[in-house]
Amino acid sequence: MADPTILIGAVAYDPKVVTIWEGMREHFQEHGVALDFALFSSYERQIEALVHGHVDIAWNSGISHVRVKRRTEGKVVGIAMRDRDRDVCSKILIRREVVVRKLTDLHGKTLAVGTRDSAQSRILPLYYLKQAGVDLNQVKILAFDSDLGKHGDTGASEHAVLAAVHEGRAHAGAVGSLVFSAEQAAGHVDPRIVDVLWTTPTFDLRIFDAMPTLATDKVEAFRRILSEMSYANPKHRKLLDMEGLRRWVPGREQSYTPVRAALDDLPGYS
Repeated sequence: MADPTILIGAVAYDPKVVTIWEGMREHFQEHGVALDFALFSSYERQIEALVHGHVDIAWNSGISHVRVKRRTEGKVVGIAMRDRDRDVCSKILIRREVVVRKLTDLHGKTLAVGTRDSAQSRILPLYYLKQAGVDLNQVKILAFDSDLGKHGDTGASEHAVLAAVHEGRAHAGAVGSLVFSAEQAAGHVDPRIVDVLWTTPTFDLRIFDAMPTLATDKVEAFRRILSEMSYANPKHRKLLDMEGLRRWVPGREQSYTPVRAALDDLPGYS
């Protein structure tokens, strides 16, 4: 007899991940569906677990979503995502003292970027700068490779980028819009020192993926019970705030096109 439990894979980028998924398990149980979770140290291990059927659904980064799509020849199914992960962008920051009238004026300058597997703080900003005519060979890259395998989830490398720009160790820096907005709201971005030079086109960040062989009733139950979480419910709000969203929305595919293009275009990522 098939196991009725829905087993979720998630990357343990922070201790709060355990609290979040224990709360999610309770929420699903209240709706008559058994849910459990397995935590992974990296998205790479999580991809393997999904492809080999060790988990039913994986809470994937945009990078891991694109990679597992390729592994499965497009068959993996994007089920749901956070509202905040739609249409994000990257910010190219600049020290106000640096004279830059166009993006190619970054030639000869030092650009701080996040960890090498961060879509928002390295992969997409470098790709978009290249598309805009910046020769990356003429830019000194100051990279902060922290928490590899977490795909930038911890935000540590983006905070390092912000510090480098503020302290003058870099002329410019690339951070994701989510971290930038949060740090700006907290007063951690000094407008006397740092300005936004450029905002990239948008892309999507994270998504729940399932193999096409997953039972339809499990997929439908997962979608339904997620969608029944309401920010107006204080119990739900606590979990939603910890996960950083107001509501769960359907998964979509079109906004991962830039991620695919960047992985194909940048050396060492395809």
